Amino acid sequence: MTKTLRLILGDQLNIQHSWYQEVDDSVRYLMMEMRQETDYVTHHIQKIVGFFLSMRTFAQALKEAGHQVIYFNLDDPENQQNLKEQLNFLISTEGFERFEYQLPDEYRLDKILKDICEKLPIPSASFDTEHFLTTRDFLKDFFKGKKTYLMETFYREMRKKYNILMDGKEPLTGQWNYDHDNRASLKDKKLLQKALIRPKKVSEIAELLEKSGVETIGKIDAENYPWPVSRAESLEILEYFCENLLMHFGAYQDALTTWDPYLFHSRLSFSMNTKMISPLEVVQTVEKYWYQHQNTISIAQVEGFIRQIIGWREYMRGIYWAKMPEFSGMNFFGHDNKLPDWFWTGNTKMNCLKQSIGQSLDLAYAHHIQRLMVTGNFALLAGIHPDEVDQWYLGIYIDAIEWVEITNTRGMSQFADGGIVGTKPYVSSANYIKKQGNYCSGCAYDSNKKTGQGACPFNSLYWHFYDRNRDKLEKNPRIGMAYKTWDKMGNKQELLDQAEKYLDQLDQL
Repeated sequence: MTKTLRLILGDQLNIQHSWYQEVDDSVRYLMMEMRQETDYVTHHIQKIVGFFLSMRTFAQALKEAGHQVIYFNLDDPENQQNLKEQLNFLISTEGFERFEYQLPDEYRLDKILKDICEKLPIPSASFDTEHFLTTRDFLKDFFKGKKTYLMETFYREMRKKYNILMDGKEPLTGQWNYDHDNRASLKDKKLLQKALIRPKKVSEIAELLEKSGVETIGKIDAENYPWPVSRAESLEILEYFCENLLMHFGAYQDALTTWDPYLFHSRLSFSMNTKMISPLEVVQTVEKYWYQHQNTISIAQVEGFIRQIIGWREYMRGIYWAKMPEFSGMNFFGHDNKLPDWFWTGNTKMNCLKQSIGQSLDLAYAHHIQRLMVTGNFALLAGIHPDEVDQWYLGIYIDAIEWVEITNTRGMSQFADGGIVGTKPYVSSANYIKKQGNYCSGCAYDSNKKTGQGACPFNSLYWHFYDRNRDKLEKNPRIGMAYKTWDKMGNKQELLDQAEKYLDQLDQL
């Protein structure tokens, strides 16, 4: 038998992969905690701890199933801290005759592994991760010849292909999308249910990071780590979501409130992005539960959740592989401002940003509207360079892996791609944030004021954004009304002057 070394990356924890269906004594599975991966961006401490603990849990599961595993802790004296050097070290010392790996989801790692394999002294081969609903190239081929990749078209194709919420060739109820029913603000605190958290002690890993000098951001309670780190725990959270949160998920998925950080969100993105559970099993589990409980759960709740996974999640991955590496350098508006210092501390007088950033630093988590319409909205209005925004989002969130982060950030949130992902920039004044919840309550700024002392920065920055980018946006059919409104306004210069004042003192807001 050929002595084979198989690499498992930290986001490839799919115990159902065909690799593991049979025990083969000629195969060694390699897993590594590397400075190469902890240091390419400054990560939240909970993110690194989550990856390391999930990897260790996965390695133990493989060993218990009879597989042979080589695992390097971060402080192992034989850990080369670099993928290329580690592979060459093992091949030369252990006499491996073949190298195999699963296709990475990051362009960076994909290029590294291809370059490594070209120079290895032994044969190599790559395999699919057997996780996603589509191949890397599906979306690119699906939209061949099209300038814009419309998510809704892709989403409907996924629904039909996997027979999700379908009645033959048509969607159940005759309606594909219930987005208009997914925008309510939460008025009744009594509807909230606590998130299912199985706290874990992670002081050993936290101390390892500190001792090793790994730079991190955010906070951690090392005695009560909240994130799932195994397939069994992830499935338990999925079951809890169906039974306790799904009934209100769709209606309140866009709500902004200080009452609860998780609302009715599933908290499964880390589990899926590390492949502990698959998107299809999540969607099919939710769909099955809804079929059995249609009397208490409306289809709008379920469709909104399913659209996020087989629509947006799968779509964003397709965009990533269709447009990288050029996508990572796009800057449609030519923005070049620096991210305000308070993005790293949460110390801002704007309550919506204080809440969203503070929660992100505390929990390594924020839901999609906090990311898109609070932090992302502000960064776009303030003209922050997309590189700065990318680095912040990639580092701070536990579920942030580049394939899903950069497409959402540089694409959907910052419109730096000029309209590949979204058909218009996602910007708003304070009115949207106020409508979605209670963030404006008790803020140092007045959400109703556009200019003058205490005026909410979102209001003047909103019009400044449209004014300075008129040549790029005026012909967009989804934006025309904004310019008609702007042209009729009598206090344009006052608004622009107010915005300029705020732009000159972003660190003091």
